[in-house]
Amino acid sequence: MKVESRIFNIITVFFFLSAVVYGVWAKEPVGTVALILVGGLSLIIGSYFSFVARRIEERPEDNPDAEISDGAGELGFFSPGSYWPVGLAFSAAFAGTALAFFHVWMIVLAVGFVLIMVAGLVFEYHTGRSEH
Repeated sequence: MKVESRIFNIITVFFFLSAVVYGVWAKEPVGTVALILVGGLSLIIGSYFSFVARRIEERPEDNPDAEISDGAGELGFFSPGSYWPVGLAFSAAFAGTALAFFHVWMIVLAVGFVLIMVAGLVFEYHTGRSEH
């Protein structure tokens, strides 16, 4: 997480410097505010990654002397044959189209589809009786 926090902190400095240069040079407030807000958002992400990096053990990506074999092993469980991401992509595209045309009935329908697809994706392996 240290690498990711460093990347986002560098991006934060870049956007704040860009906001200062743009504000002085262009004298246009909307772009300056947009650059400041983007810098603030990247500051939030970078500080979160710094916060998490102090609380977890060092990963192979954070160790400059790590070998490739240090990162070997199981990374987690990934569903091999789930169709929920495809449905989520289609429902998100439908929601984007509904927002672009701003038809309220389409927006309501699209939000319903997105919620159903997200619930299906999240709870895909939590169905049926639990056996405790």
